[in-house]
Amino acid sequence: MKNNKRREFLKASGLAGLGLVGAGSVFANDTSHLPDQLKKYAGRAQTFNMSGYAAPKIDTVRIGIVGLGMRGPGAVDRLSKIDGVEIKALCDLLPERVEKAKQQLKDTTHKPDGYSGKVYSWKEMFDRPDLDLIYIATPWEWHTPMAVYAMEAGKHAACEVPIARTLDECWQLVETSERTKKHCMQLENCCYDFFELMTLKMAREGYFGEVLHVEGAYIHDLLSLNFSKEGYQSMWRLKENYRDGNLYPTHGLGPICQILNINRGDQMDYLTSVSSDDFMMKAKAQELAADDNFFSDFATKSYRGNMNTTVVKTKHGKTIMIQHDVTSPRPYSRLHVVSGTEGYAQKYPTPKVAKGHGWLKDEEFKDLETKYTPEIVQKVGELAKQVGGHGGMDFMMDWRLIDCLRNGLPLDQDVYDGALWSCISPLSEWSVANRSNSIDVPDFTGGSWKTNKPVPITLRG
Repeated sequence: MKNNKRREFLKASGLAGLGLVGAGSVFANDTSHLPDQLKKYAGRAQTFNMSGYAAPKIDTVRIGIVGLGMRGPGAVDRLSKIDGVEIKALCDLLPERVEKAKQQLKDTTHKPDGYSGKVYSWKEMFDRPDLDLIYIATPWEWHTPMAVYAMEAGKHAACEVPIARTLDECWQLVETSERTKKHCMQLENCCYDFFELMTLKMAREGYFGEVLHVEGAYIHDLLSLNFSKEGYQSMWRLKENYRDGNLYPTHGLGPICQILNINRGDQMDYLTSVSSDDFMMKAKAQELAADDNFFSDFATKSYRGNMNTTVVKTKHGKTIMIQHDVTSPRPYSRLHVVSGTEGYAQKYPTPKVAKGHGWLKDEEFKDLETKYTPEIVQKVGELAKQVGGHGGMDFMMDWRLIDCLRNGLPLDQDVYDGALWSCISPLSEWSVANRSNSIDVPDFTGGSWKTNKPVPITLRG
């Protein structure tokens, strides 16, 4: 599609208001319209089923990476170490970040072009004909616009979490991926952590019996990061916290959705969500404003409740609990609980498995680790630990994405997963704002979840 036609598409699809054609961003979402939106998309006809879709093989995956702040440089390093990859382009608003990323690659075979200095420099990169994959690591508000534009430009899109902030954005991703037949993967790295992969294999081989309840979370003391000016003069992270709900559900949610075969045999039905009051965010803003006028406006804002708990019921009667707390001074946890008719597992504070009232002994647990170590861990687990990225899960995620693209395999996470896991944010916001009333969860698969099959993590790389 030519540039002018692509701009017409973006305006017609509603993406014009997301910063693509000049409008400003809005950090406090209005979720009052969600029930009407659910009716609008009910019964939507699926134009093409992207679940299980295998795109044509790509011998060498030519990549453009946009966003070189916090997450992008790590992606540059990891992708440069994977066979069958050519990093051809790098983009960031700040030229110094592009140059720094180029320096990361100076002793490699990768010689990327740089794009920077203008708000829309990324469009120039995306429009290049010699890219197969756009890797997006920008602030959240740009995730959907960039992923949609990449697919319209004929590229596969891989995007950091959350891939969408609104229900409209979720549908834009789904409909664009189906129409263009381009992969749109949310880069949910926690699906590739070692214990999560092990419990997925255990669940699929029946160790837990019928899994009836799962729990996930993102509990991480990020209060200082949210108020940090270093590298974040726009303060976009802090502004996201004007919304009240589960703003970052996918780290805990992704792995447990895979265990429940959500979108592949079961589907979320409805959710209810409750937030505590804010006891910390506004107080921190006021404390900082007392010494620094930069924070004066932030001291007048209202912020999300410190702890959010969201509960989901599935079509097959299973339950999911997801929590979000990035302000309280407590140890990091993603919970990761799997409860079945025959067994139980939890990851935090230490990985444990039970078959009854007591935990398995250490030697029994080690036997389980040996028996249920997935093929991907056997193949690249040690290399992943050496390369790094949250202990190796980032590298396994990137390696697996490239493995699928090079060998024409379906992705482990498709566009329906990204949309569903991310839509928890706006739906939870609505529930919190409406006295924790329940709200239906949309079926992004158009009903194909009933016949979609779980994706086996089979390797050919």
